[in-house]
Amino acid sequence: MATFVLIHGGGDVGWAWHLVEAKLRARGHDTVAPDLPSEDESADLGAFADAVVEAVGDRGDLSDRGARGDLVVVGHSYGGFTAPLVADRLSADLLVLMAGMIPSPGEAPCDWWANTGHSDAVAKQAEIDGGLTGSDDPYILFYGGVPRSLAEEALRRGQGRGGSSATYDAPWPLAEWPDVPTKFVLFREDRFFPADFYRRLAPERLGITPDELPGCHCAMLSRPRELADQLVAYLGSTEPARAERAAVEGERNGSVKR
Repeated sequence: MATFVLIHGGGDVGWAWHLVEAKLRARGHDTVAPDLPSEDESADLGAFADAVVEAVGDRGDLSDRGARGDLVVVGHSYGGFTAPLVADRLSADLLVLMAGMIPSPGEAPCDWWANTGHSDAVAKQAEIDGGLTGSDDPYILFYGGVPRSLAEEALRRGQGRGGSSATYDAPWPLAEWPDVPTKFVLFREDRFFPADFYRRLAPERLGITPDELPGCHCAMLSRPRELADQLVAYLGSTEPARAERAAVEGERNGSVKR
């Protein structure tokens, strides 16, 4: 069994993961998908991470991690700024960004767009697909392929939750990427973050080649089975890191006993 901590993006809520959660729980895994305090204008990225850690509760206890299985932190879209903070605090076994924004140390979310060349990538892809990428219509931009009723419910639940200025304007607080194995997933039909954009950015910022899945930006609502399959497939990659951490913990405990 593993525990998957699922962090939603901007203008969204934990409900966005409910179909993926059902798939993971059907396989015997545990899930946590909290709402970030996006409506609180004073909440910064630290407060976002606090909310997730609190929701995880004793599932994040390192002393009981072996019995509970892997702890996997997943961040979608703007959740990419929060997920590494949570993974670092909880010494997660794995960090997965799904079309997640990849921050650099000291980089504020408001600066990320220009720093990464996002607008140029959108314009280039829009020339290819006739303006679908970067569309003003949220049903095209975010929810292409999502059943209309689900997309409408997602928009209803996300009203007023675009994110606080305290998170958007403040520098990302980590001095370096956390020492946690990291995977990246891009969605091939994403009209908000074009696939080619992340084919370039993930190697540049993380030094890894992204895995690719079909689906729109909010693929957790259009392709929940594929997302769950990919997350479960990643579990085998955590074994070396877990063994190394267990060895370190054993040495630490042995030194205390002496």
